Amino acid sequence: MKKLQGFGYPIFFVVMALLPHLLDSRWQAVAITFLIFAVVALSQDIILGKSGMFHMGQALFFGMGAYITAILNAQYGWPLLTTIPVAILVPAFFGVILAGPIVHLRGDYLLVTTIGFNIVFVQVVQNNLGGITGGPNGIFGLDSMSFFGIQLVSQVAVYYFAFAVLLVTLLIMRNLEKSKAGRALHYLREDQLAAESIGINTRIYKIFAFAVGAGIAGLAGTVFATQYSAVSPEAFNFMQSVLFFSIVIVGGSSVPGVLIGVFVMFVLPEIFREFATWRFFIFGFAMIAAMILRPHGIWPATFGKIPKFLIKGDNHGA
Repeated sequence: MKKLQGFGYPIFFVVMALLPHLLDSRWQAVAITFLIFAVVALSQDIILGKSGMFHMGQALFFGMGAYITAILNAQYGWPLLTTIPVAILVPAFFGVILAGPIVHLRGDYLLVTTIGFNIVFVQVVQNNLGGITGGPNGIFGLDSMSFFGIQLVSQVAVYYFAFAVLLVTLLIMRNLEKSKAGRALHYLREDQLAAESIGINTRIYKIFAFAVGAGIAGLAGTVFATQYSAVSPEAFNFMQSVLFFSIVIVGGSSVPGVLIGVFVMFVLPEIFREFATWRFFIFGFAMIAAMILRPHGIWPATFGKIPKFLIKGDNHGA
């Protein structure tokens, strides 16, 4: 797996760098959404995959980032670029606030609670909180993003913006896996009681996972708002959270697995979009087939390496 990743990542980066020039406008839009969903799924992986917390409300933080960008741009005239820090920090702050009272919950109890948070968020924006969320219709007519005077008006330009965000997210994931915090999250996922027994403050690391995952999802929300120049409540409903949850489970909670999971759970059904409702059959069948054939995920995550003398009986004690 490690050797395959060593060859796979450079190939993936080269293909993704050239991809928008090989696609028509429709598939360029699909490719941008693939990049955005990959970022959100990786943020979900920090909470669900790395920490083992059954969180099914990631669309809440995704939508929060998108709405912050839309509100600051449409209502207050902020350039889209300047909204990025706010779109990261505010969801991260809410991740801490929301996680604080619930991190002691486990399994389906935590799952139901995070679903409730997602539903509350959608209801808040639908009811036009403070007269700034646009109600059921959302917010339209956002400006295009500008980098040093260069306007991101074409789909190709937005694609490369989304690709840059994905690269930053992959760098964060790589650093997290090799850090003390990453090891602590792994131990927390494997056995919370054992993690506590070796001095890991599980409450702090759970809140940390929520904060980091929420901040990254908020950044993806900014890219989403930039792509469509609009936001609306239905884009961040409970079913979106189900999609991100499914991607991590099907992918196997590794970076390559999550990327493959986004392809299987999002891009593959898009190929069959012309068959209308039949594409949801493809979605469901892909999920069932993946779980039957690869019950631990398409590309299961690994952490560390067991010494050979512990797994080879003839060398035991050597």
